[in-house]
Order: sequence, then structure tokens, then C-alpha cells
Amino acid sequence: MTRIVYINGDFVPEDQAKVSIFDRGFLFSDAVYEVTAVLNGKLLENAGHLARLARSCAELTLTLPVSLAQLETIQEGLIARNHLREGAVYLQLSRGSTGDREFDFPPAGVAPTLVLFTQARAVIAHAKALSGIRVVTLPDIRWRRRDIKVVGLLAPCLAKQYAHAHGADDAFLVEDGLITEGSACNAWIVTAQGTLVTRPLSQDILHGITRRSLLELAERHAIPFEERAFSVEEAYAAREAFISSATTFIWPVVAIDGKLVGDGSPGPITRALREIYVAMALSATA
Repeated sequence: MTRIVYINGDFVPEDQAKVSIFDRGFLFSDAVYEVTAVLNGKLLENAGHLARLARSCAELTLTLPVSLAQLETIQEGLIARNHLREGAVYLQLSRGSTGDREFDFPPAGVAPTLVLFTQARAVIAHAKALSGIRVVTLPDIRWRRRDIKVVGLLAPCLAKQYAHAHGADDAFLVEDGLITEGSACNAWIVTAQGTLVTRPLSQDILHGITRRSLLELAERHAIPFEERAFSVEEAYAAREAFISSATTFIWPVVAIDGKLVGDGSPGPITRALREIYVAMALSATA
């Protein structure tokens, strides 16, 4: 079946979707995006993703061509047209095109470019959720507004590729000796005392929707946590480690720079928190 995508008001087969070569998303990465998980054919935690999209747009003075409620209707239309049961909906908004390459923002009245598409993938029963992943540490060379979800993702792509070339699955990015986050995820450790630790919100990290929910669930289930920065050395010494994102939920980290985390297998707190989150997600999309 040919995948149906959305572009600027129309649902079309993916091979018929066209964007100008002068679009500012293509030329300047002048665009923002969101990814919302889909379970049982329904959007998961979408209100948080759309609120973050609105914030990203406000930070970059990007104007959404439709309301957030209309966006959700478009997302649901794509899910239905593509018979998607499990996976994700990707959404991207660029500043549009004036028909030439100019650094200045387009004048008022130039229409932005809005595209959405679905991706079918395993979210619940993913092998990495059971086996865990191996990560390497790399300098964080991204721009200083990581709280805005922009499409300029070359640095994370380089980090991910480096990890794959060195026998790992992903990278923990490091700045001033402290781990900021993963290439496309928030980073967590569990201390020897059993306390969850993740970096506090700032312009240095993406404000993860899954991250927020995990903290709320940890509080509800009496799992102690701290929002603070942690060093590479502290991560090496951690009892457990894991990543979180919209489409991974939680994946355990079993090795960092070739050093085993704990005993080198997914830890009990990580497994328990994933089970709690999955139960919440399934209930929300039942």
C-alpha cells in the first residue's frame, strides 16, 4: 500500500508530495518538528507534543497555518488513511519559500510549509527495550538552543554514525564534563542508592514529553529522583542507566564507552519504570 502523506492542506501519495528546492527548511534548516507515538491507532501524549510545537514556533516567530486542534485532526486523518496501529506521526513546519535563497526572513504573507507523515515501527515489543543499548560519549557540538525542536540535526546524525562505527547504538553528549542528553533522547542514570537522576530543564536540553511523564510516574510510585547534571564518571559508576524519548519510551543502557553499567544487563528500576510507563500508555490508548 502506498503511504499517504500530508502537505499544505492535501493528503497525497508520498511519491506525489513536492516541496520547493527554495524552501527555507531545505536551505537553512529554518524549521521545527515533532514526533508523536501511535499505539492502538491512537496518538500518545499528543497534547504535550503540540504544546511544545507551539513553543518552538513562538521562539522562532514561526506561524502555524492551522490551529493545534486542526493539527490533531490531520494527524488522526493520516493514521486512519495509512491504517497505522503502532509507530509514529512526524510533523514538520518550515518558514516556506520566496522562490530564491535569501537569508532574510520572507515578507509577511509568505505561506509556511507544513508536512506530516506516518512511520510504522515497533514501539512496545522492541528488542532494544529488552536487551538494552550500548552508548559512547562524545562532545556536544550542537547549537545553544537545544530546547527548541529544530530540524538542524547534523550534529546528532554525526554522533549516531560515530556510535555505530564504534560498535555502539547511540551517544551520550558531553559538555564541560557533564552529560547533556543522547543524540535524540534524554539521558538518565540510577545511583547506587537507587535514585533516578536526569538533567534539569534549561536551554541545554530538549524538554522531553516522555521525560516529564516519567518524573510524574516516579513521584506517583515513590521512586526517588533528582533533577541535576551528572558527569561521565558518575554515569560509569551508576547502578543503571537508560534513555527516554517519544518512540523508545525507555531503553536500558548497558554499557558506556565499553564499560558495563552495573552488571551489564537492564536493571530492575529501569525495567519497572518502563513497565509502569507502558501500562499508562496502553491504558491511555485503549
